[in-house]
Amino acid sequence: MSDKSKIAPLKMANAGEEKLCLDSEPPKNFEKGPETVAPKKEKKEAKVKIALVSCGTEYGGVQPAFEAAAAKVNAEFIYPEIEIESLDTIGKDFGIDAASGDLRLMMARAQAVVRGETMADGVFITTCFRCAEAAIVRNEVRRYIHKYSDIPVISYSFTEQTDAATLYTRFEALTTIAKRRHLLARETQHGITAGIDSGSTTTKAVVMKDNQIVGFGWVPTNEVIASAEAAYSAALEMAGIKREDVQALGTTGYGRYLVGEGFNADLVQEEITVNSKGAVYLADCQKGPATVIDIGGMDNKAISVEDGIPGMFTMGGICAGASGRFFETVAKRLNVDITELGDLAMQGDQKKVNMNSYCIVFGTQSLVNSLAKGSLPKDVAAAACRSVVEQIFQQQLQEVDVREPVILVGGSSLIKGVPRELGDLLNVKVVVPKNSQYIGAVGAALLSSGFVED
Repeated sequence: MSDKSKIAPLKMANAGEEKLCLDSEPPKNFEKGPETVAPKKEKKEAKVKIALVSCGTEYGGVQPAFEAAAAKVNAEFIYPEIEIESLDTIGKDFGIDAASGDLRLMMARAQAVVRGETMADGVFITTCFRCAEAAIVRNEVRRYIHKYSDIPVISYSFTEQTDAATLYTRFEALTTIAKRRHLLARETQHGITAGIDSGSTTTKAVVMKDNQIVGFGWVPTNEVIASAEAAYSAALEMAGIKREDVQALGTTGYGRYLVGEGFNADLVQEEITVNSKGAVYLADCQKGPATVIDIGGMDNKAISVEDGIPGMFTMGGICAGASGRFFETVAKRLNVDITELGDLAMQGDQKKVNMNSYCIVFGTQSLVNSLAKGSLPKDVAAAACRSVVEQIFQQQLQEVDVREPVILVGGSSLIKGVPRELGDLLNVKVVVPKNSQYIGAVGAALLSSGFVED
C-alpha cells in the first residue's frame, strides 16, 4: 500500500489487565458450551476481543466450533466493519487481484483492524484448506497485520471436521499473549521454582534457583500424575532441594490441567507461550526477533517471537509424520535406539532415498520400500530427517515470518540430522540450545517465578 509507512503501530484493547494466574478452563464438555458458574464474588474479567478475519466462515458449518473454543477462554469474536466500496479497490492495496468477493472482504477486514477502525486484542485469520487462492490471501493478510500492528495473530486453515477441542490451545495462547504480556516479558527467574511439562510422549521437570537450572527429570508419559511425580522427584533429588522449599510451580503440556490440580500449581499455561519463552531463554535470545520450531512427540509448532513474546504462531501437522513418533518408528525399523538415529543420519545422504512423511503410515511404507530396494540404513535415517523438516517448512513455516535466529527445540532437536537438514533447507544456521528438550518445563519454571516475592 502506498501509505503503509504512515500507519502507526496499534496497541491492543485490553492488554495488561490481568493477574498473573493463567488458569483458564480446561478443554472439556465442549458440547455443553461455556461454563456458567461465575467465580465467587470476583470482578468479572473483560472478554478478549478477537477480530475474525475470514472469507465468510460465520456463515459456514465450522463457526460453532470457533465460537465454542473462544468462549472457553473468555473471548468473543468481533467482525470488522468496512465500507462496501472498498471491496472494489482493496486488491490494489494488497497487490492481489482476488477473484472471490469473500477474499476481498477478508482483506478489507484486515485493513480495518490495522487502521484502528476496529479495536481488537487479537486476530484470527482463517480460510478453508482446500482453496489455493485463500492460502495466498491468508498469508499476505497475516504479514500485513503483523507488520503494521502489535496485535497477536493466529493463522489457521480449517477443514469440515475442525472442532473446538482442536482450536482450544490456539485460542488460549492468543488470549494469553493479548492480556498477559507483562508476565511473558519476564526474562529472569527468581527464587526457587519448578516446572512440569506433561507431554504426549514424555514428561519433563526442572527445578531452577536464581536463574540457573539445578535439577531435571525426564520419564515416559504413561499415567499422567505418576509420570509427573517421577520426573519432578528426580529433578528435586538432582537439585538437592526439598519439595516444601519450592516457592512456585508451573505446569504445561497436554496434561497441564490434571498435573496442575494434582500438584496445586501456581501457574497452568498452554505450551505455545511457555515453550517459546523457554526456547529464547535457553538460547539467550530474549531480545529482538527469533523463530522457534518445536518438534514434539505428536505435533510441532512454529512461533515467530519478538523480545520473547510470540507474535504469530501455528501448530499441528498432517498426521504424526512430522513428529517424534515418526522418528521412533524409523529407529525401530532400522533396529537402532532413538538416541543413535541422529548419528546414523549424519553419516547418510538424504538425496539417495525418497521418503514421504505426510502420513506416518505412508512414511513407514516409504521406509520399508526403500530398505527392500537396497537403500542403506544411514541414508534412510537422513531421508527421514529431511522428510520431517520439509513437512514443517511446507505446513508450519508458511504461516509465520521466519527470522533468525532459528531456534530448534523439543526432544527431536537432539537427533543431529534434524538441525542439519533444517539448516540446509532454510539456508540458515539453526540454534539448538543446551537442554533444548526441557523448554516447556524451563518456561513454566521461569514464568512461575512471577509468583515469588522479589
